[in-house]
Formats: sequence, structure tokens, C-alpha cells
Amino acid sequence: MHFEYRVLKKATKKFSEKIGEGGFSSVFRGALPDSTPIAVKKLVNQNQSNKQFLAEVRTIGTIQHVNVLRLRGFCAEETKRFLVFEYLANGSLAAHLFRKDSNTLDWKTRYGIAIGIAKGLEYLHERCRDRIIHCDIKPENILLDSELAPQIADFGLAKRLGRDVSRVITTMRGTRGYLAPEWILGGAITSKVDIFSYGKVLFEIISGKRNIEELNSDMRDYLPLQVANSIAKGEEVLPLVDRRLNGLVEMEELCRACRVACWCIQDSEKDRPTMSQVVQILEGVMAVEKPPIPRTFLQLVGSQ
Repeated sequence: MHFEYRVLKKATKKFSEKIGEGGFSSVFRGALPDSTPIAVKKLVNQNQSNKQFLAEVRTIGTIQHVNVLRLRGFCAEETKRFLVFEYLANGSLAAHLFRKDSNTLDWKTRYGIAIGIAKGLEYLHERCRDRIIHCDIKPENILLDSELAPQIADFGLAKRLGRDVSRVITTMRGTRGYLAPEWILGGAITSKVDIFSYGKVLFEIISGKRNIEELNSDMRDYLPLQVANSIAKGEEVLPLVDRRLNGLVEMEELCRACRVACWCIQDSEKDRPTMSQVVQILEGVMAVEKPPIPRTFLQLVGSQ
């Protein structure tokens, strides 16, 4: 649906309630005349925002999935660019995982969120008419609905590929700490970059902590390495779980999640699973083997 600017201005009370901000956009809370709550995303940097605007409208304007945020409409008047989404009162996954004043997500909820994100990505990668690579999977771009079910949001960097195309070159970059090695090296990317990012997010869901974005001289604090080492040595992974859970986790699910996360962040995209495999493993339908420690980790540890 196309919204007139004056309608959005009134709906947001002149854009008075900001609920989010990114590098190229601000998000405001509003309500339509029928009282339906909405989130209005204003794209601010015109050089960048035109590309982002077209990417988001083209990408998510035609798809519907329970784990993908629904685009209700847009506004394009003169230089003004707005996207209108459903409003999700529970905000982002990042706010729940990393803010000290947030309520702790219990293990059942976290595991459900992990499966929901995987199902959303499986839909984008494997079930859409054109394959969609999100290119910026991180906790800030996962929103939670009233039932704390996840919805993938922010398709500003997304790439849409025809069914006969598997790779794409893009100069755009996602977020540091979630970027796959092949992307950092400037190669063509596939949907496996999303799977690498998903693995990093899964570690954060398990631990309630940010992955260290820059690998310092002391690798011992790098959570993915700690998990990979524990699995390789057959040690308990429970000590690495978010302490706020007080050990109240389902051990079989925890082991599955840790193994999946380690497979997702393998150096070679060929070694990473597909999202449909991730869903099947997390749901207990498919067995998962013990993953190797990523070669990059071994090189970094060896150099120390």
C-alpha cells in the first residue's frame, strides 16, 4: 500500500516517538486511523537510502512468512522515503539479550527463537520464487512479537537472486562480528553468508553475551572458540550458557544448538549446513556430527 506523507506524519504525531535508529534510518512508532499500531522507518541518507528503499520494497513487499516482518506499505514523495511495518511491542532480540534491565528469556523461549529465525531464513533461501540473501543477520534485526516469536527485519542490504543464480558480488557490507570470511575477502557471496551470521547469533542466544567482534591477543575469551573447544574435547558446554538461566536448560537441545552454531561458522561455505538442515537438526529430526574447530581459530591460537 502507498501511504501519503501527510498520513504518516499524522499517524506518528509528527514523528515524535523514536523507537530505533540505524546508520541510514530512524524508526518511529505510530497508529493508523483504525488504531492499528505501526512502525514507520524513515530513510535518511539519500545516496544510500534509495538503494535500501528499493531493496526492501522489492524484497519483502511480495513475501509473507510468520518469521519475516510484514511490510504494510511505503511512502515515496519527492525525496521522502518511508517504509511502514507492523509494530512489534517486544522490540529486538538484542534488547532482550544484552540489556541489563531486560527480563531474562528462558531456555524454551530462546530455543524457539533460534528455530524461528532458522525457519525464516530457510524460507528466504529455499522457498521463495527468487532466492533472497538477507546479508545482515544480527540480534538487532530480529524483532519479537507479543508471543516472543522472532521476525526477521531490515532488508536494506538484501540481495535477490534468480533461481538459476547462486552467487552475487556486492560492495555492501553487513555488520562486523557477523561477516563470513569469504565476504571479508571480497569474493562473491551465497546464502551461506547468512548461515555464518546465524551461527554467530546462535552463540549469543546461548550465552547472552556479545561475541567479541575483534579477536584480541587473548583468544580464551572468544565464545565460539570456547564452545568449539569444549565440543572437541567432550567437555561440558553448560558453563558457557547465560548465567541468568541458572542452569535451567534442556541439555539435549543445548548440545544440538552448540554443534549447529559451530558448523555454521566453518571457514569454508561448503562445510556449512543449509538452513533446512539447521531446522531439522534443531527440531531433532536430523542427527548432527561433532564439528571440527574452524581453521581460523586454530591458526590464531597457534600464532599465540
